Amino acid sequence: MVGKGAQEFEFTVATMERLAHGWGEPRTELECQNCGARTSLSVGSLTSTCAFCGSNRVIQREAPQDVLRPRFLIPFKVDSAKCGQLTHAWLESSWMTVAGLKRLSRLAEFSGVYLPYWTFDSVTCADWKAEVGHPKTERYFDHGEWKERSVIEWRWERGQVQLTIDDLIVEGSQQLSRLLLGRLKDFELGDLTPYEPKYLAGLQARAYDVSLEQAWEIARQEMRERTRQACYDQASTSHVRNFSMDLDFSAESWRYILLPVYVAGYRYQDKAYQVMVNGQTGTIAGQRPVDWTKVGLVAAIAAAPGLLLCLIGLLTLVFGGVGAAIGAFACSCW
Repeated sequence: MVGKGAQEFEFTVATMERLAHGWGEPRTELECQNCGARTSLSVGSLTSTCAFCGSNRVIQREAPQDVLRPRFLIPFKVDSAKCGQLTHAWLESSWMTVAGLKRLSRLAEFSGVYLPYWTFDSVTCADWKAEVGHPKTERYFDHGEWKERSVIEWRWERGQVQLTIDDLIVEGSQQLSRLLLGRLKDFELGDLTPYEPKYLAGLQARAYDVSLEQAWEIARQEMRERTRQACYDQASTSHVRNFSMDLDFSAESWRYILLPVYVAGYRYQDKAYQVMVNGQTGTIAGQRPVDWTKVGLVAAIAAAPGLLLCLIGLLTLVFGGVGAAIGAFACSCW
């Protein structure tokens, strides 16, 4: 059940028509014909490469001004030179990485891009009820003797939960890897600054393609799950069945913001990969091809003791004491 909060939010969506749109100054849009990414650039920018896949198959045109203008952003704190150092350490941290890729930290060109996000605040209130199981031990008579066994005694419980949820972040672009973006979510939103076009000078920015209504549905689902978990935590034991919850949203608000990310796209054996760096905290996330030769070698080494033990067991069954002696000798060698 969803209460009046949803109606209040619908009214909030309607106010979008009265808010500012566009970037606040003329910008050029860069559309990649390879991966479909669209970013805006400062007028006169000479960039001709897609920041997300490294392709130069791009088209430039005037950036559309019909999207909502961001309300806040976090300025870049990490410089592009630092990204190379972070990437080199990140590639070194995995033994499975293809050896030649470690040159990426010196060759990759990172582009600073402001990515779109929505943030949501709400208070959720839920009335719940469920059968909660309480383990107990009971005695029973079986084959002439008393025995004990554990059983679950189910009792109905009820409760009420109220959660205040602040700044739940939802990605504003559905074309980017949510797995990578999820690893960069350690933004400190206390550094949010009112949006001004000057912050975008010399940098790329991406407009949202996930609408406010879509983002709110995603946020609502996350809020619902958090509230459901809080209800489960309120139960007297972890054994819960026949759970039901009446949920209401209130005190809802939202913001459209831009967050700083460095992006580098590269190709390996005709496949595109991405590396992203949080432009505020320096957290790194990316895709890297695996050297399956290394993986196979390590797997073979790991499996060798097991294979040896199987051989020892077989020898023991076949040759008895001789096998045992061989096994003892082999084990002493490991």
